[in-house]
Amino acid sequence: MGVLARAEPTALDQLWLEHGGDATFTPARATQTGLVMVRGRAGGTGQRFNVGEMTVTRAAMTAATGHVGLAYVRGRDKRHAEMAARFDALLQDPQQRPNLLAKVIEPLAAAQARRRQQVETKAATTRVEFFTVARGE
Repeated sequence: MGVLARAEPTALDQLWLEHGGDATFTPARATQTGLVMVRGRAGGTGQRFNVGEMTVTRAAMTAATGHVGLAYVRGRDKRHAEMAARFDALLQDPQQRPNLLAKVIEPLAAAQARRRQQVETKAATTRVEFFTVARGE
């Protein structure tokens, strides 16, 4: 679900046309946008604290097979949440799962890993190494 939630909405639309566009879905409930509290930890491992609120959209879609797909995506893009929920429902079907993992999830995950690597590489070029010269006694 994380891969689908982080995917570009246009990429999901394209993959839907290629691999899932013939499935029939009905909303299990209305797609909604709301706020969630984001929490952090001091120093990454210390005491928890509230960072602030983030907008999230959730969707629940029921496939003709009876599988219910759920999705939460950051932001207000209802179409993105609904597409992710549709793929989630299809992934619950044991006959479709291997094909969808190979042709949808793995390529999306690889693209996200490449983007993350590009950001890390760019950030590494600005890294500054500090050193301290100790005075002799």
